Amino acid sequence: MRHNRFGSCLLALSLGTAGMGSFAVVGVAQGAPSAALQEHHGWDDVPPGFRDVQRKGFHDGIEGAKKDFDNHRRPDVNNRDEYRHPHVAESEREDYRDGFRRGYEVAMNHMMGEGPR
Repeated sequence: MRHNRFGSCLLALSLGTAGMGSFAVVGVAQGAPSAALQEHHGWDDVPPGFRDVQRKGFHDGIEGAKKDFDNHRRPDVNNRDEYRHPHVAESEREDYRDGFRRGYEVAMNHMMGEGPR
């Protein structure tokens, strides 16, 4: 009977979290120590060592790629206004563009099923 209760809890958790996006929830049996949330490591994770402006560019690049993909546009980072004319300080533009370009490429590769490069 204990297995049925545990299985029901896991089923309820998995059904309740199906639309939560990139968060992973793991069921834990009663009395088991440990946290229920696991850390997310996915294709859209910012590479280690990025500075804040690169991180922003990376996320913006992912969003730009999603928009291009959803609108059936040719994948070209140079067609994105936010890449060509970033809204950051002039001294941060190259770092932002580097992050944007990398985020755009990662997202396009993921959405087109090409895997990481």
